[in-house]
Amino acid sequence: MSPLLRLVAEPGQVLLYDRQPIRVLVGWHLALVAAAGAVACAVGVLLGVLVTRPAGADFMTLARMISNLGQTFPPIAVLAIAVPLLGFGFEPTFLALCAYGLLPVFENTVAGLRGVPATVREAARGMGLAGAQRLWRVELPLAAPVILTGLRLSTVINIGTATIGSTVGAVGLGEVIIAGLQSGNTAFVLQGALLVALMAICADLALRRIERALTRA
Repeated sequence: MSPLLRLVAEPGQVLLYDRQPIRVLVGWHLALVAAAGAVACAVGVLLGVLVTRPAGADFMTLARMISNLGQTFPPIAVLAIAVPLLGFGFEPTFLALCAYGLLPVFENTVAGLRGVPATVREAARGMGLAGAQRLWRVELPLAAPVILTGLRLSTVINIGTATIGSTVGAVGLGEVIIAGLQSGNTAFVLQGALLVALMAICADLALRRIERALTRA
């Protein structure tokens, strides 16, 4: 990476970020995205299941409004609201990522469950499976690839979005980018951006592979 960074750095500038080990920043960045992704996935799937049940169909508009809310406000606005309530650091960034990552999971859960053929539902009912059994044994397994697509989109979005958390003290690769912007060191900015992009690409490829495995199963 050093030869590439040398192309954009000014003479005498430090090429590689050295204020904190990069592996530590990568670890915290991944932990933040994974924690927010787990919550967004749990809430999104739960809401998706709720509104696709006969008893919860009337709540579709409300659930969609809740999931859209996170995408309506930019993450920096969520941080501005959350910091006075939660303080600086991990918590406000975690909240912003949860809100921002909810919509893809929710919409794909709804699409996946609605895409289960009626004949399959009837066959499961004919086998004597109750509603909860049909959901867990038939509907969710068939909808899993579509749901995972939503989780993949949510994860890739949040890997990039998590960088803004460093503006409120969250530890992550945003530190490298912000340090570069503050000091006029383009090499730092490029280093942080490349690492975030590489992380997003790796996550996308890994989750795509799982999607394909679930589709073949």
